[in-house]
Amino acid sequence: GVPLQAVGLLYQQGYFRQALDGDGNQLAFYPFNDPTQIPVVPVRTEDGEWLRISLEFPGRTLQLRAWRAQVGRISLYLLDSNDPMNSPADRGITGELYGGGAERRLQQEMVLGIGGYKLLQALGQEPEVCHLNEGHAAFSILERVRSYMRKENTDFGTALAATRAGNLFTTHTPVEAGFDRFSPALIERYLGRWASELNISMAQLLAMGCSHSNVSEEPFNMAWLAIHGSGFVNGVSRLHGKVSRHLFLPLFPRWPEKEVPVGHVTNGVLVSSWDSPESDRLWTEACGKERWREGLQSIGEAMLKVSATDLWEMRSRNRQRLIAWIREQHALNQPATNLLDPNALTLGFARRFATYKRPNLLLKDKQRLARLLTSTDNPVQLVIAGKAHPRDLDGQAMIREWIQFIHEFQLQSRIVFLEDYDLLMASYLVEGIDLWINTPRRPWEACGTSGMKVLVNGCLNLSELDGWWAEAWHADVGWALGDGQEHDADTAWDSHEADCLYDLLEQQVIPEFYQRNAHGIPEDWIGHMRNSMAKLTPVYSSNRMVRQYTEEYYLPMARAVRQRCAGNLAQAKAITAWKATLEQHWPSIHFGNLKTTSDESSYYFGSSPNGVGRLS
Repeated sequence: GVPLQAVGLLYQQGYFRQALDGDGNQLAFYPFNDPTQIPVVPVRTEDGEWLRISLEFPGRTLQLRAWRAQVGRISLYLLDSNDPMNSPADRGITGELYGGGAERRLQQEMVLGIGGYKLLQALGQEPEVCHLNEGHAAFSILERVRSYMRKENTDFGTALAATRAGNLFTTHTPVEAGFDRFSPALIERYLGRWASELNISMAQLLAMGCSHSNVSEEPFNMAWLAIHGSGFVNGVSRLHGKVSRHLFLPLFPRWPEKEVPVGHVTNGVLVSSWDSPESDRLWTEACGKERWREGLQSIGEAMLKVSATDLWEMRSRNRQRLIAWIREQHALNQPATNLLDPNALTLGFARRFATYKRPNLLLKDKQRLARLLTSTDNPVQLVIAGKAHPRDLDGQAMIREWIQFIHEFQLQSRIVFLEDYDLLMASYLVEGIDLWINTPRRPWEACGTSGMKVLVNGCLNLSELDGWWAEAWHADVGWALGDGQEHDADTAWDSHEADCLYDLLEQQVIPEFYQRNAHGIPEDWIGHMRNSMAKLTPVYSSNRMVRQYTEEYYLPMARAVRQRCAGNLAQAKAITAWKATLEQHWPSIHFGNLKTTSDESSYYFGSSPNGVGRLS
């Protein structure tokens, strides 16, 4: 019920579609996304015309078309530059996700941030809170200030003080290199007009994207702009909040790192989108049909009471459903009756193939992995999916290594690499896998939500102590990899963790799955399942996440905006005046004749124990 409007881009091609040749080489295809074939409709003006947003670019005006997707009670608005009124080059601005060079990236982020805020205004929306998903949307800060300056006939500093309290910046980036940067010359070329309309110098505008005063040389950092223009900043897991405080230290010189003002709200998933028919039936019997529309306090207790027989039947049916679907997908190319075993322990992972995610950690000792997969007593099988960026040659090489491993050891019936990972495939995987494996280099996984999606279906996690798993793991819900420390890209440590991964599988995971009681039920495995479903599913759901954002950020921020704008902007003007005074007089602040005294527990600064300050 949160009154939310969402804004994004309608990509003509999106990311890419994946295929693999016989040697495991990734092939990338870019089919056109026909808007008439997807669930979006044009946004119309009152007179029935297509709503268009104009955006000033160097030497021309860009026209943006607006589309709407209705997602439950939420409207998702998507901007599209593929308008016949634009030049061929400009029509391609919203062509590809992650496509093009720096200039194309800047254009996309202007469309999203500036064009997106203009769209909301054209729809009569004046949001009190703007939630910026990563720095890509940070230009909305400037457009919001510009709009407020015109509306209230005030200056840039006061407008920024008034609106900043209503901007929330959520960062998803765990490495400094992940923030978008643009050259000052490129920013001046595209945003020089905005500086004039904001009535500030180009140096002042560039300073909002810099960490020091040398704005003519430092690249314009979109994360810095988002921080300078937001009242609150948060990471997407507890560990990522800590990592972000370190990354953002350049903006807070000489601050203790733990005091850098970055909080965290751990991501959650929309549980009802990821449960299988079998798990939905089980949850409904235990917790009721309305369980995800109500408070979550009693869900865990109810799940702890579900019988082992019901849990194991649900888990077995989920696995069988996945394998039936995989066989159906492969039936066109080869006989699939011997493909995977519907009763065998099924391991799986699906992720972007990038070096920091270490998707090939299991291949460190190929002979050992092959022996594990070909065991006749305790059969194990593996389902893999994922794409590498078309320009990421290292990621593509890792996919090729998996395909070559499958062929070399003749494991076609024990390992399946599913091509063209998408949402449909993800739904089958998170329903049917028994053990979800995740092996990123800590702390480079900001959160990771795939392991959350499996919880509702009784799948267990074996993951590096990174992202969400660093705060979720305890011994009765799954297995942890790593020592909770950072080792960077240390190949020796990678080998050590690979050995630990094999050991966990051979000594704990596989024996537990196959150790059955008289009724054929693995009681210890079911114990892990029951605890994981009861204790983790409610916590790592979007129910908890949205409530946390609303109570800890949205509502206090809305109140703060109202307070700053009340009484002819009295508070915003006072903040602006205070900052100006501070900047003017800061160079003249100095310590005079400093005296210290002490007692048994403290040092006092000043002339007496009632002096200026104290260290205990």
